[in-house]
Amino acid sequence: MSIVAEWTDALAEAGELTPAVVDRIIEAHGKRGRRAIEAVGERRVKEYRDFTVVVGHTEEYVVEDGACTCEDSQYNLDADDPEELCWHVIAAKIAPRIDAVDHHDMWYSDVREFI
Repeated sequence: MSIVAEWTDALAEAGELTPAVVDRIIEAHGKRGRRAIEAVGERRVKEYRDFTVVVGHTEEYVVEDGACTCEDSQYNLDADDPEELCWHVIAAKIAPRIDAVDHHDMWYSDVREFI
């Protein structure tokens, strides 16, 4: 079992960020895991009809099918290694398992026109 599957399964079972699950996430992803947990705690994972969006400090990043539009994903991570995830993808995996997604009944593509 992969380390990502291990902590996502443990998180889904617990339904909350327990100290043991937090430790697993941080052990697997280091500072990216910490940033993801912080973003989830601040309710910065948003679900639209068409995309999941994670709000960073200066930009919003689209997460779709385990991929992210951020520069970290594009330039720093090995796309062939499913264990290497940016913090936006990690946050998008955590939030729905603990009911911490901010749902918006609209299309992100429509909202993005106003930003």
